[in-house]
Amino acid sequence: MVIFVARRLGVMVLTALVLTFIVFFLTNLPPNLEKLARTEGSVRMTDEAVASWIEGNGHGGSVFTRYSEWLGIAPGWVITDEKGVTRGRCIDNGVTAEDAPRFCGILQGDWGFSTFSKEPVIAFLGEKLAATGWLMLFVMLVMVPVSLLMGVLSGMREGSRTDRVLSSAAIATTATPEYVSGVILVAVFASATTGLSPMLKEWGWIETNTLFMGTATSAERGFTFWNFGLPVLTIALYGIGYIARMTRASMTEVMTQQYIRTARLKGVAFKDVVMRHALRNALIAPFTVIMLQFPWLLNGVVIVETLFNYKGFGWTLVQAAGNNDIELLLGCSVVAVFVVLVTQLISDIGYVFLNPRIRLS
Repeated sequence: MVIFVARRLGVMVLTALVLTFIVFFLTNLPPNLEKLARTEGSVRMTDEAVASWIEGNGHGGSVFTRYSEWLGIAPGWVITDEKGVTRGRCIDNGVTAEDAPRFCGILQGDWGFSTFSKEPVIAFLGEKLAATGWLMLFVMLVMVPVSLLMGVLSGMREGSRTDRVLSSAAIATTATPEYVSGVILVAVFASATTGLSPMLKEWGWIETNTLFMGTATSAERGFTFWNFGLPVLTIALYGIGYIARMTRASMTEVMTQQYIRTARLKGVAFKDVVMRHALRNALIAPFTVIMLQFPWLLNGVVIVETLFNYKGFGWTLVQAAGNNDIELLLGCSVVAVFVVLVTQLISDIGYVFLNPRIRLS
């Protein structure tokens, strides 16, 4: 197991370096740097002034050198202008040139300065990640139990009426993207002119104009069922259908195994056959799928947080891309790569424990 984990960690480090370098290269293309120079300087800057700004702010030179500086394995850039003022990557944060460290990349905890939020990237991104973390937690609490229950009930009796109904619902939710289901939910539950809210208001069942709130901005100050329910449901619906289908397929395969038939022939109650023999083996494949939902959730929150104006990681990524905030985009890429690789590692380790055949091999 130690060798297995060590090998996986080595692959993770190599994959992280490759992916972050690709993102660094794409975000630091000359057109992006020119746009950043004109945004931070002036839109009327000449080409010579733009080139001078790029060079004077550490964006010149080889992309490999700049990537090493950003990563923190090479000394940060230092430039002294014609007035004798020394500036650098490690000097800009109120630190003098004499007291500045030589290395100040992401490995040292310096993720750069956001031109959008006007504060350090790591502080701003940490706050937004916490907001998205709560959203992902509630989504998983809704999505996992419901999807597993639907999949197990469908797979227990393949071809039954329950199987057909639940499978149809799972296919429908999986085929509906978040931006469509989000708009539908808002129109049905959070509109003062359409859906259920006008009728409930007329009947006196609700005091406000809408049953749910159409935006989740107030959830940043405190979560309630009414201001956080629609974003959670929007993200969970797609994942529920996908996990339920995978669970059903796994459960159906397990229920046809010989040891299940033997247990039934011995007179073991159907409930005990499912709970004691079939369920654990049927959950091996869904476990991997559930762990891989975390990277997917990062993509889902981009749409949902923008739709419901919830200022989390997805909203931050959209704002960073729209405002050409290179440092913030790179910080978001580091977080996304870390989440994907760590969840895959946990999935591989958990799969080994759940499946003894892999552990023995």
